[in-house]
Amino acid sequence: MTDHEKVNILLVDDQPAKLLAYEVILKDLGENLVVATSGRDALEYLLKNDVAVILVDVCMPELDGFELAGMIREHPRFQKTAMIFISAIQVSDIDRLRGYEMGAVDYVPVPVIPEVLRAKVKVFAELYRKTRALERFNAELEDRVRARTAELQETNARLLESEQRRNLAIAAGKMGSWDWDWINGDWMWDDGQFHIFGVDPQTFEVTPANVQALLHPDDIDQLGNAMAQFAKGTKSYEAEFRINRPDGEVRWCVGTAAATLDSGGRVVRVSGVTIDITDRKHAEERQNLLTREVDHRAKNALALAQSIVRLTRGENVKTYIQAVEGRISALARVHTILSLSSWQGAEIGRLVDEELAPYSVGDQTVFCGSEVQLQPATAQTLALALHELVTNSAKYGALSMLSGRLSIKWEVQADVLVLAWEERGGPLVQTPISRGFGTRSVIASIESQLGGKAEFDWRSEGLICRLSVPLARNAAISELNVRQNTAVNGNGAKRIARSADI
Repeated sequence: MTDHEKVNILLVDDQPAKLLAYEVILKDLGENLVVATSGRDALEYLLKNDVAVILVDVCMPELDGFELAGMIREHPRFQKTAMIFISAIQVSDIDRLRGYEMGAVDYVPVPVIPEVLRAKVKVFAELYRKTRALERFNAELEDRVRARTAELQETNARLLESEQRRNLAIAAGKMGSWDWDWINGDWMWDDGQFHIFGVDPQTFEVTPANVQALLHPDDIDQLGNAMAQFAKGTKSYEAEFRINRPDGEVRWCVGTAAATLDSGGRVVRVSGVTIDITDRKHAEERQNLLTREVDHRAKNALALAQSIVRLTRGENVKTYIQAVEGRISALARVHTILSLSSWQGAEIGRLVDEELAPYSVGDQTVFCGSEVQLQPATAQTLALALHELVTNSAKYGALSMLSGRLSIKWEVQADVLVLAWEERGGPLVQTPISRGFGTRSVIASIESQLGGKAEFDWRSEGLICRLSVPLARNAAISELNVRQNTAVNGNGAKRIARSADI
């Protein structure tokens, strides 16, 4: 689009007389004026053509100006098209706000002042023309930049390829090249080879004895094996080996060698490349360690899941499924917490908060205690025990009623985590004749798996449970991080104040 190319101006009104008047007013602009007698006609034209300015009557039957503007703005191609509303009625501030929200750039009241309308349309037509010219210029500039970038990239690729071929032996300080005269025993090392072996080119003399002294004792036999293979007519040889640098560092390398034969088939020269693969070896070791760690954790998780499935009981299939799903969900939550710490441990406050989250309505639940970092195995088992207590409370105890209250406190006493669970305000509690599955699960988790103790006091006003978990039992596996700072749940200062009353 040139500076003198006409742009399309769409005039939308259901009254032909008004359209004619708009055409007369805007004729002197020299633009292409297009008329539409309805919103539908306007939309059909817009789908096939680009428009610089749309002049819309607010009051039209079937589809008024606001609705038409909203439909136009939904089309990606016309999201920035200038729309001017013409209104024959008094427009309120709310109507103006609605029009601007629909995408209007200006309002023109009736009776229309020709000079004002012509000036407004001219401004937006010129803006459209300049914008299109700028877009075209930017597109051309981007094409030039892309073409120039492609040329530079191609040139750079050729330079890099040439550089790589020229410096194959010493690329990135991880490679070195060498040459050995089989006949007179002369050796030649480049700078990369000296760097890999960690020796000074000015003082180190390359001889079989000196080279052998730098090889790892377990890999010296490979040097003799390579010489024997070449003596038998082998043309190439490759092996991994370790070197002991003079500074004591051990490096892993892979060496590739090729023999040059004379006309009689005898070896006259052996040339090769040495590549430092220490980083790759370390990465492989870390990967193997990670694989073993994942396998170990997966087995632990499967063992816990197997135990949950085997020990869970239910009155029917539905209750059995709900119980299993609840316990698996509890296990999944603690696994999430552990994964966020890279399996270094889980803070007990997080475990309690996760379990009580569905019941944290108002001040029904409160908890506080010292900040204790639990090792993964302890966190998993304690989380399942807490889940059983919460589930039982939600079914039969304080959490089964809105009037019920539950408080949880914990502290560390001589390397023993002591957690006090207290319910009140719920249904009347009666001492059970026999232990239910939930109670047995808590006892088994705390006492059998963690070597602790679980005590239950079935008071009429609510259950009191005391869990004691020895923290130093597995100190060799995980160092505990116990800091005597108050830990509270997500309700902030309000929950801190209530915790002081527990």
